[in-house]
Amino acid sequence: MLYNSDYILGRTEFMKTLNREFYNRDSIAVAKDLLGKVLVHKIDGNRMATKIVEVEAYMGVEDKAAHSYGGRRTKRVEVMYGAPGFSYVYLIYGMYNCFNIVTNVLGTPQAVLIRAVEPLEGLEAMAQYRYKKSYDTLTKRQIIGLTSGPGKLSMALSIDKRHNGVDLCGSRLYVEEGDNDNIDIVAAKRIGIDYAEEAKDYLWRFYIKDNKYVSVV
Repeated sequence: MLYNSDYILGRTEFMKTLNREFYNRDSIAVAKDLLGKVLVHKIDGNRMATKIVEVEAYMGVEDKAAHSYGGRRTKRVEVMYGAPGFSYVYLIYGMYNCFNIVTNVLGTPQAVLIRAVEPLEGLEAMAQYRYKKSYDTLTKRQIIGLTSGPGKLSMALSIDKRHNGVDLCGSRLYVEEGDNDNIDIVAAKRIGIDYAEEAKDYLWRFYIKDNKYVSVV
């Protein structure tokens, strides 16, 4: 059984929360299957839900773009060597948090970067966290920019370094089954890894075709 049932307030059906078995596969397989799934964060009385529309797979010790390349094992990346289904949150440029999901078996340090999401529920809370403005005052550009990038979505969902190592099979920050039938998946190069030699050309970024929240087409 891959999932656990979790009732979503205001809906008539039971949504299914992905359990650890879902994440216990290599990053490329998990990354593709995460598209269309729903990332949920419950905080400060708000339930924010977003559809995952863009991801990047990082394949561990043999992937020159991965933080764990070559078996690198520091305090920063230690969570990647743990069990699958935990969060890996790190800071880039000293200001932007990137939210990743640890995958594969214990001791194999792989992860999937959640690169962009489409807002579904809790829009007002997301607008406040991201812009400190009411959602109905946002411009069209601000609405699209709400969650169309890894730093943007972390800000909108109030995810930061405090959430590093969180069990995503819990009840506060987790991923639910979504509607990922009949979606067209595009494979492309990952972003911002020009240092990674041949790995920079691997087509390990995946996104939903024609979704307006995708960060880079």
